[in-house]
Amino acid sequence: MSKKPGKKSKLQLRIGGQKKAKPADITLFTRQLATLLDAGLPLVRSIRILQDQQDDGSQLKVVLRDIASGVEGGKTFSDALSKYPNVFDGLFVNMIRAGEAGGVLETILNRLADFSEKSEKLKKKVKSAMTYPAVVLSIAGIVVVFLLTFVVPRFQSMFSQQGKELPVITQTLIDVSNAMKNFVMLKNPIVTIVGIGVIIGIIAGIKFLVKTKGGKYTIDSFKINAPIFGELVKKVIVARFTRTLGTLIASGVPILQALDIVGDAVGNAVVGKAIGNVHASIKEGESIVQPLRESGIFDPMVVGMIDVGEETGTLSEMMIRVADTYDDDVDTAVDGLTSLLEPLLIVFLALIVGTIVIAMFLPLLSLMKGMGGAA
Repeated sequence: MSKKPGKKSKLQLRIGGQKKAKPADITLFTRQLATLLDAGLPLVRSIRILQDQQDDGSQLKVVLRDIASGVEGGKTFSDALSKYPNVFDGLFVNMIRAGEAGGVLETILNRLADFSEKSEKLKKKVKSAMTYPAVVLSIAGIVVVFLLTFVVPRFQSMFSQQGKELPVITQTLIDVSNAMKNFVMLKNPIVTIVGIGVIIGIIAGIKFLVKTKGGKYTIDSFKINAPIFGELVKKVIVARFTRTLGTLIASGVPILQALDIVGDAVGNAVVGKAIGNVHASIKEGESIVQPLRESGIFDPMVVGMIDVGEETGTLSEMMIRVADTYDDDVDTAVDGLTSLLEPLLIVFLALIVGTIVIAMFLPLLSLMKGMGGAA
């Protein structure tokens, strides 16, 4: 089992104000350290060289200085790293520990760097796909708030002068506009306070729900079963699971320990439960395949490849191959999702703006008809 991090050292408390180490910084450090070790330099000297290359205000510089001192003082590299779980996660530390035990530290470092680069590439791909709809919806929200707060009230004053009963859609829009105006322009402090309270309550409720075991499971289950996005989320999780587990097994980490690490790293309670079932199955001497098949998360192709890998003793290679396949599938799914979202967002915006326009012009049409009849 992986070691639990202990209490924070004084150094850890002091580095809180430093520039936080980014995943790209850790990946670069890992790749450079592997290169220096492969060139025959001692571990401590290699760490010192990379420490000197960091910016003076960086968290990584302070951490590397302490790690080098720890290794010089007789600690193993993995034990020195384990003091900083916020910088070097359990996956990193356990793979380094396996590399130290097998005498293949530079090989493990290269694998870690490859793993990090591919994981970051996948993460950036998904984030870039989510950026477009987020920006469009944000702009749409600003436009709608502007229309309801400044444009609709001008029509309202004109309609009130007519003294006629307004269509239901128009009256509803005016009521929404009044509530929005009172909230945004602070014309009614009670409405503003209640609105802010509701927003804070919803955010706090979601945060509380996520922290509970049942709540997190429910939310994670919704993520992988959600329309449109669910399939993409599932592919990302499968890619992360197979790549992480395959990398750990290939690095010499025992499979039960590797499953514990993957269960934490995968970031989804539903998949975590499935991994727990796999752990229990292997502990009882059974196959890894049956619990994966029963979970309903892994499609038959994935289960079949893992089954073949287990039978032929090439489980880690099969896991990496599955991860590569799913990375390509994620790229295709993201491109397809982006193409699908563009027309959907256009239709959504047209419906919102169109509804506001129709609601405002229905009374005007009635007024024009009345004027025409009078003439």
